[in-house]
Amino acid sequence: MSKARGFIDAGTARVKTKVTCTLIVRNERDRVERAIQSVLGIVDEVLVVDSGSTDDTVSLCEALGAKVIYNPWIGFGPQKRFAEDHASNDWILNLDADEWLPAPLRKELEAILSRWLPPTRSFRVRTRIVYPGREAPAPFADFHKYIRLYNKTTTRFRASLAHDEVPPTQDVVQLEADVFHKSYRSVAHILTKTISYYELQKTENKKLGYDKYVRALFEFPFQFTKYYFIRRHVFGGFDGFVYSVTLAVGRWIRIFILMGW
Repeated sequence: MSKARGFIDAGTARVKTKVTCTLIVRNERDRVERAIQSVLGIVDEVLVVDSGSTDDTVSLCEALGAKVIYNPWIGFGPQKRFAEDHASNDWILNLDADEWLPAPLRKELEAILSRWLPPTRSFRVRTRIVYPGREAPAPFADFHKYIRLYNKTTTRFRASLAHDEVPPTQDVVQLEADVFHKSYRSVAHILTKTISYYELQKTENKKLGYDKYVRALFEFPFQFTKYYFIRRHVFGGFDGFVYSVTLAVGRWIRIFILMGW
């Protein structure tokens, strides 16, 4: 496998499918190292798109062997499409700076990338949430499924400012192992991050229905029930309770943001 200068030798087998891992970052010094380290030896290139970090995120990524390019923040979807455009390879493994590949997923991807892949194929991965202060997800708690490995000539991120998802191809493979996602540093970070996300939805003219006043009354208990019981964060103990309450508050605030308050 070809390695970029500075990559740590992970002792993995040579791959036949060349792949670029793309990340978009801004002030992720405390989290991006684990993300990059988790893909070293699997991918042929790590491409980081920085939107103006004021800490040493850029120098850290470069020290780890990543190629770093600057692009002003243009929204989630457009920023990830910019990364796709500048990737050296057609195959893309997309990660967020607050995510990492545990050992089982590394092993599974090594096997997949050790052979030629048809460009029409894409790979869906379960994303497991890790609570602030923890290093592993709660057992039985909910997860999301997203396309993470794909060929950019066949599919790519939508241009939406707020919704950064890759449409699946007809030939989708569900991977067995999970990616870990520690999206929030603290309770305060949950609120600030989700509110900024909902502000982006507002710029895209996201509209509420005629039931918006009813939702303003019942959104919090509905969302808490959804996160805590239906999405099974009840298995996360007190952390799961706090996580569910905070997300429910954020969803409640979203109603008023989209109403223009």
